[in-house]
Amino acid sequence: MTQAPSRSDVPLLFATRAARLFAYGLLSVVLVLHLVAAGLDEVRVGLLLALTLLGDTAVSLFLTTHADRLGRRRTLVAGAALMILAAAVFASTTWFPLLLLAATVGVMSPSGNEVGPFLAIEQAALTQQVPAERRTGIFAWYQLAGAVATALGSLAGGGLAGALQQAGVAPLASYRAVTVGYGAIGLLLVVMFLRLSPGVELAAAPGGSPRRAFLGLHRSRKVVLELSALFSVDAFAGGFVVQSFAAWWFHARFGASPVMLGTIFFGANVLAGLSALSAAAIARRLGLVNTMVATHLPSNVLLILVPLMPTLPLAVAVLFLRFSISQMDVPTRQSYTMAVVDPDERSAAAGVTGIARTVGAALSPLAAGPLYASAALASVPFFLAGGLKIVYDLALWQRFRAVRPPEERGETRAAPG
Repeated sequence: MTQAPSRSDVPLLFATRAARLFAYGLLSVVLVLHLVAAGLDEVRVGLLLALTLLGDTAVSLFLTTHADRLGRRRTLVAGAALMILAAAVFASTTWFPLLLLAATVGVMSPSGNEVGPFLAIEQAALTQQVPAERRTGIFAWYQLAGAVATALGSLAGGGLAGALQQAGVAPLASYRAVTVGYGAIGLLLVVMFLRLSPGVELAAAPGGSPRRAFLGLHRSRKVVLELSALFSVDAFAGGFVVQSFAAWWFHARFGASPVMLGTIFFGANVLAGLSALSAAAIARRLGLVNTMVATHLPSNVLLILVPLMPTLPLAVAVLFLRFSISQMDVPTRQSYTMAVVDPDERSAAAGVTGIARTVGAALSPLAAGPLYASAALASVPFFLAGGLKIVYDLALWQRFRAVRPPEERGETRAAPG
């Protein structure tokens, strides 16, 4: 059971998403430069970034699996406070132990991607703010809003640091100014989260006692853990062809310049963002699981074909075609997860599946690096990624094609199988 929704919460949740992703993009482009300017060597920078990701994972798992009992607004405010904490430390000291502590317990995004407890809780809140038939479409626009905000934040972070240095500011001071901006956005998020209505919270369970749960899950635990296992396989496969690796491959194979690479991946990411908007219309016809598989399968075949193209224009054309359909599964995947669990499990379900994807994606680059370093094996990661993703698609369809969300069954409540 949920509180009565407030219409004002939907635009406010979109605004918090945009502000947060702008902050992540702002910091991501200067974070390593900041650490090097602070006197850290490569080993300590690597350790700090690794602990940043591990710490964010641990914080996210704890907060998202407890959010529906601690209070969603309270948990979101806590996450924003951890952003402020990390920014305050990074902007005020170069002492490595303190930086390491702040990176581990604070919330920072070295990649510009979503970290912390926010995504899972906001998805749960959005789900109860809109009718079921609009959920996938809302998630698609939510995805696009974050992508645009990250791009703008990246431009702003690099531009601010560059402008300050041209004005005579020392490099470390310029990066600290960007970090202060990150903390200021964290403070803005605190204010915005406090303005959310009680409609984002769960009402007390009937009888006043919460159901016994593990990781915040009860009735849907089996479904969520099975989805998490499958999603981790998909993310593991994607880790073989992360953008930095793919850009290096285009440079090594075809001699693409940095400017050309920037143009290629700007276009690819725009197509990916726009592709998500088509997901809702397709899902209304095919259903969420069928849409996830029907759009993801051909995109993975195209991924396998990229290294088989003999020229740069052909390889880019296949890559663009792949990206034009590759992200349709993102809002449908998120929407499906929210639909097949109970309302008081949504934050936890999004958190657990998100953590599973994070862990999967973190492992594969360790194996991909040596493959890209060999001219004879540099195309193998594309084949591994596409092949594993196809296995994921088929396994997902086989297991979950009969587990339909309530709106596809004409019901108001999910029944995981």
